[in-house]
Amino acid sequence: MRRIWTGTAVAAALVAALVVAGGTAPASADTSYPSWADVQAAKANTAAAQAEVDRINGLLASLQSAADAAGDLAVKRLGEYGKAKADLAAATQKADDLGSQASAAAAKAEALKAQSGRFASQLTRSDSSGVSLRLFLGTSAQASDTLLYQLGAVSRLTGQASALFAQADAQRNLAASLSDQAKAAQKIRDSLAVAAQKASEEADAAKAAADAALADQKQHATTLYQQLASLQNTEASVEQQYAAGVAAAQAAAAAAAAKAAAAAANSGGGGADGVAPPPGMTVDPAAAQAYANSRLAAFGWGGGQMDCLIKLWNHESGWRADAYNTSSGAYGIPQALPASKMASAGSDWMTNQNTQVDWGLDYINRSYGSPCAAWNFEMSHTPNWY
Repeated sequence: MRRIWTGTAVAAALVAALVVAGGTAPASADTSYPSWADVQAAKANTAAAQAEVDRINGLLASLQSAADAAGDLAVKRLGEYGKAKADLAAATQKADDLGSQASAAAAKAEALKAQSGRFASQLTRSDSSGVSLRLFLGTSAQASDTLLYQLGAVSRLTGQASALFAQADAQRNLAASLSDQAKAAQKIRDSLAVAAQKASEEADAAKAAADAALADQKQHATTLYQQLASLQNTEASVEQQYAAGVAAAQAAAAAAAAKAAAAAANSGGGGADGVAPPPGMTVDPAAAQAYANSRLAAFGWGGGQMDCLIKLWNHESGWRADAYNTSSGAYGIPQALPASKMASAGSDWMTNQNTQVDWGLDYINRSYGSPCAAWNFEMSHTPNWY
């Protein structure tokens, strides 16, 4: 009798979490896993054994597909959260700047008002009508010069007072306008704060669903590979390594095709323009470069290839493991598209920059042969992609 594993409940919970998170859930997988009794019975018949091999391979593919779908959704939600945070930060800065400008304009208006008041007081004390009368009745040239000077001074005071009054009025209007703009910016900021909080919650839910899918995959894959090895008289590690190699080759081909399609639609070129930060992730571009440099020899590449690799991934991601392209969904240091293709290098692809580097180097090797060849290809067309 075939045993039903606890994966049924886990898969159901995963599908529900994906739907709640607003993503597309993978097609329902066959969660009826073979028992060891099923394996032993199948080994007695070649046709039955092959059917069981095919079914196990299907189950493994289904597990990987569920984990990939959950991982891609998590990256998408994290990217949306990263954008929401950046929008909130920009709106907050704008509101603060407008508030500061409004306060400065109001203070300047008060200073101009006070200065114009002092000029008005001086005009009152100068008694301009008396100065004009003395100028009309005066006889000596010296007296006339003195009175003309006084009248000129009064005229200048009058002009300056008028100008100051006008400036003070203009500053009051500017302060009022800036204050209105600051209030509007604050409303936008408050709205974006709500959006950022919602994006954060959705990102957390999607990441939890991805973690659950990965745990489900790990739980069942180990036994399934052992059963597959038993049916084919091989070691489980050999089966797993073979599957990993096939997955890596398929991922490299699919990633190249996806990037080419995105670039053709003018949505995938130019590299990352945002971030998708998983919780607790360490982003250290210098350490990522050092690790990549240590891995060149494993592919038979000389040290000169590192210069090309630095240029390539500076252009793509700035060597940031949380780099995200908001248009295409490409993610990570090598800007894998879709992001889950990096799972072929390790289940921690979302948060481990070394795993991302490993996948990226393997992708370059399979697709172009070397970092310099990949860089030359990247620069050979617009929009840039590799």
